[in-house]
Amino acid sequence: MTKEAIIQKTIKALQLLPEKKAAEISDFADYMLKKHEEHLLQAGIEQLIEQSETFSFLEEEEELYNINDIKEKY
Repeated sequence: MTKEAIIQKTIKALQLLPEKKAAEISDFADYMLKKHEEHLLQAGIEQLIEQSETFSFLEEEEELYNINDIKEKY
């Protein structure tokens, strides 16, 4: 089923429902849209972080300690 067909089917169903039930579906659609937008925003932020070189200095940092610095070994 195409997106357009789903939309048309939903509109027909909404027209048959009482106003209170149609409002509930509208609220649910708003909720789903918000969740989708949050997901897109999160994915965009993750992509920016992956491409960022903000913490690249950590890759070049020398190791301050090694295994010989441990006083107790378990």
